[in-house]
Amino acid sequence: MYPVIIDFGIVDIFGFQFHLAIYSFGLMLVVAFYSCYFFLDSDLKDMGYDEKLASDIIFWSAVGGIVGSKVYHIIENLDQIMASQRPMSHIFSGSGLVFLGGLIGAIIAVTFVLKKYHVPWLKFADIIAPLIFLGYAIGRIGCFLVGDDYGVPSDLPWAMAFPDGLPPTNIPVHPTQVYETIICGTLFYYLWSRRNEPRVSGSYFFKYLIFAGIERFFIEFIRTNEKYLFNSLSGAQIISLFMIVIGIYFLMNPLNKSVSDTS
Repeated sequence: MYPVIIDFGIVDIFGFQFHLAIYSFGLMLVVAFYSCYFFLDSDLKDMGYDEKLASDIIFWSAVGGIVGSKVYHIIENLDQIMASQRPMSHIFSGSGLVFLGGLIGAIIAVTFVLKKYHVPWLKFADIIAPLIFLGYAIGRIGCFLVGDDYGVPSDLPWAMAFPDGLPPTNIPVHPTQVYETIICGTLFYYLWSRRNEPRVSGSYFFKYLIFAGIERFFIEFIRTNEKYLFNSLSGAQIISLFMIVIGIYFLMNPLNKSVSDTS
């Protein structure tokens, strides 16, 4: 595990001292957002859109994602947070960045951006859909490097321990972060390589909901998250089921039945 890429130690600037380091998870988040920006900016330029649109989408998706992920984390762990001696430290800490909450927050934020530029929501949802998989796949590398979001104990040959993880474990477990990086990286390639094929507007976004929902639903069975529904399903699985149902419904009942050529 490499939670810290480079540690510069204590830095003194104009009498103000602070610990400066490049953390692997933060670095992977930056790589994820810039990678998504690169692909998005390239496509939007080819389509003749304002060059600021790509940067605004990525920036506000980041802001909305962080806010949404923290809200989800607070709701899911409200009892523990309120019982803590310092609840505000949990709320404003760097931990608790839950992807599904972040996805909801990012969609809301990007919706306002698209409205500002007067561009069609469904068309841009299709463009962005593959990039969500890309960003998620890269982000999971960050989780792996810090030893977070791993799975249940396993005796498989590739199982590994995270003695300095969050939380630490000396028992070999499923490296679910690696599983998700591989799965979501493959799904990114699948959707991205077909992005210029004629299709009904919105179909790729709804396919994203189905694929992402199925991926997360099944990976949760080997994750350590708390179970809620029937003591069998986690909160993430419940949301995943909603994603799958919504995706299937709108694929079968398109909001826009005209076929568009996105090339």
